[in-house]
Amino acid sequence: MTDARADERTRPEGDVHWYDLPDDEPDPAAGDERTNGKEPAAPIRPTEGESRNPAPAGVSRTAASPAATWRLARRAGRNSAAILLLLAAWEVLPRLGVVDPVFVPPLSESLAAGADLLLTGRLPEHLEASLARSLSGFGLAIVLAIPLGLLIGWYKPVADFLTPLLEVFRNTSAVALLPVFTLILGIGETTKVAFVLYACSWPILLNTVSGVKTVEPLLIKSARSMGLGPVRLFQKVILPAAVPTIFTGVRLAGAYSILVLLFAEMVGAKAGLGYLILDAQSSFRIPDMYAGIITISVVGLLFNLLLIGVERRFSTWRTT
Repeated sequence: MTDARADERTRPEGDVHWYDLPDDEPDPAAGDERTNGKEPAAPIRPTEGESRNPAPAGVSRTAASPAATWRLARRAGRNSAAILLLLAAWEVLPRLGVVDPVFVPPLSESLAAGADLLLTGRLPEHLEASLARSLSGFGLAIVLAIPLGLLIGWYKPVADFLTPLLEVFRNTSAVALLPVFTLILGIGETTKVAFVLYACSWPILLNTVSGVKTVEPLLIKSARSMGLGPVRLFQKVILPAAVPTIFTGVRLAGAYSILVLLFAEMVGAKAGLGYLILDAQSSFRIPDMYAGIITISVVGLLFNLLLIGVERRFSTWRTT
């Protein structure tokens, strides 16, 4: 016994003998002092999607929202870096004399002129007139061009009959036909709405025809093999598959509805953003002119974002 105790005292730390090891199969009835003889509970594993480090009681899950907000702000700043650089150059270069501030005033002066036009009520008046003309022509183009495009793309006899005529007019600039519209319809509101209608119809019509004709043939064969008739086939397969291409044309037409309207408002108009820009330029009110241009850009951007939202609403079936 003395030798064993002496050996235990002189044994280096970390040296393990066979008699120090636990039994291979401990007696479950004996239990453990910490579990009072009961089998220790299995560790609770977090379910999928559950945080491994749950927040303590009383702490809201929205505590991490500042980090998410910072990530969104950083992404937005990265995506808009080019625009911010353009605006900064617009403000700095005229003040440094790199460009003539008489013809290109700093951005702050143009914004101040726009604020003055807004407060005096002149800008809302011109904006309302332009939006009424633009939306009227754009809405009529959607109502007329989409059904015609679906008809041309789906029925070959109609396509064979109308394609030569469409090829003639699609290659004719809408701006070149503005004098024709003015001679036939005069210089009233009808001319401006009809001009926007004509310019917006082409991108919608051509993209609708392309969307119908480029539907995957395998989808059509599969639908027909399942017994779908022509009407159900068009409703369930052709039209949903053509929606993305149709909305591409609608977005292009949305941009055209504002751009071509400026030309129409510069001829025989007394209100509208185009008239405001031309009148400011002829009166050498350069900041007012740039204020009108900025307004057009903002309206076009918001209009495009609205159309993107509508497209997502009608394309929820698409997988991302």
